[in-house]
Amino acid sequence: MKITVASLSELPAAAEAVLKFLKDHDRKFVIFRGDMGYGKTTLINELLKQMGVEEAGSSPTFSILNEYFSVNYGIIFHFDFYRIEDEIEAYDIGIEEIFEEDAYIFIEWPERIENLLSSDIVCLTIRLEEKTRIFELEVL
Repeated sequence: MKITVASLSELPAAAEAVLKFLKDHDRKFVIFRGDMGYGKTTLINELLKQMGVEEAGSSPTFSILNEYFSVNYGIIFHFDFYRIEDEIEAYDIGIEEIFEEDAYIFIEWPERIENLLSSDIVCLTIRLEEKTRIFELEVL
């Protein structure tokens, strides 16, 4: 599935479409791929808002993990693995236990932990074409 976003005003509708895709495919685990500055965190923040998370979302670049709660969606984990050096650091924060939970999991920079990912996930790739962002979703 492809979603085109030409301006920030279109982001809420795009996030709604992403959540519908997840529901339709019965998936909660999403990896976000895209270059620095392409809008991964901005999209995740809009997803959190659409999911009813009341606290403001932020990039967990320094903390690696932010945990949120939604009355309608339950626990949501947001990882940003940009700063980790190797997969051992992911193990140190308890990634195995978190991946086993029945929770929504959003991961930025998944290539840093590629060997730890299951095959039952959604990949959301963000591409930039001129000033338009293209969100491509696929079940892996």
